[in-house]
Amino acid sequence: MKRATGNDESFMRRALALARRGYGTTSPNPMVGAVLVKGGRIIGQGWHHCAGEPHAEIEALRDAERRRNSPKEATLYVTLEPCCTHGRTPPCTAAIKAAGIKRVVVAAKDPNPKHAGRGFRILRRAGIEVEHGVLAEEAPKLNEAFNHWIVQRTPFVTVKAAMTLDGKIATASGESKWITGEEARAEGMRLRAGADAILVGVNTVLADDPSLTVRETPKTKIQTSRLRRIVLDSQARTPLKAKVVSDEFAALTTIVVGKGAPARRIAALAKRAQVWTAPLRGGRIDLRWVLKRLGGEKVTSLLVEGGGEVNASSLLGGFAQRVAFFYAPKILGGRDSRKAVAGEGARSLNEILNLCDVEWRRVGEDLMMTARVEARKT
Repeated sequence: MKRATGNDESFMRRALALARRGYGTTSPNPMVGAVLVKGGRIIGQGWHHCAGEPHAEIEALRDAERRRNSPKEATLYVTLEPCCTHGRTPPCTAAIKAAGIKRVVVAAKDPNPKHAGRGFRILRRAGIEVEHGVLAEEAPKLNEAFNHWIVQRTPFVTVKAAMTLDGKIATASGESKWITGEEARAEGMRLRAGADAILVGVNTVLADDPSLTVRETPKTKIQTSRLRRIVLDSQARTPLKAKVVSDEFAALTTIVVGKGAPARRIAALAKRAQVWTAPLRGGRIDLRWVLKRLGGEKVTSLLVEGGGEVNASSLLGGFAQRVAFFYAPKILGGRDSRKAVAGEGARSLNEILNLCDVEWRRVGEDLMMTARVEARKT
């Protein structure tokens, strides 16, 4: 791999910016951007819009054609290794060869161990110069959910919570609207817009009757209808009038019940939404089972929005990869007020869950912290 030039990084940043336009619409495919350059200027560009539609490389080639620019002898900048297998669309490696492109610069390898590097080898055998690793640290962050799912076949799990500075999400009576401000709530909608599914416990449904949809804000222009809603409800207590099973998106709701749940309640819920019967572990829905089933249905990213018990099960059970915590400059206090992360907690300091790659930023009057969850040592 040759050392990247300043121009290479500049054009790759443009490709990454294009890739981000696919946020929330490409799953179960990754976000990818591509830029065609010839004579030091961009002659075509594009990004992957939606699964089943042309990949970024093809969009860039079509853009060049519309501009009446020939891609022959051009350099292609693409954020992810070009695909080399037939799926819903033909392999991009074939289109690259046919176009007469002389050089391909890539940010990240295909994360699938079965395909990683194969696209590079095909292009090199065709006499095309291939370089990879340009902005290699930035590109994988763009598709961390896809990268996790393609290897593990379970969703990338983010636990999101909005809390006071002392870690409380609601009063003892369950009042929680609104702890954080409008800007923070809009950012929460943006997180939902980027996820395939959202998961809560039945106590959240009973207390708040949430819609669990993507409500349009200045930051979110994505349709609400694509977000799947998952409710962990071991005893099938979800009310039949609850929004998640009675609104226009009820078909996108899955109620996960335990094997001992009342059959009559299960049958009633099944008339309104999908119902899964899951095994129990320690009296609770087995989250590992749920994640494996969701991964099998091509759910690449899952946003967990609690409450505190579900958040604790996700984090302390080792199922979460990222947190997105919003902190309001408020103190709630109280022994019985509801915690963002409940459960039994760590029994000693050696069992504390560590976070890494921590980032803080101001969102209106609130603070937002995002971080990766460190895998526990076994």
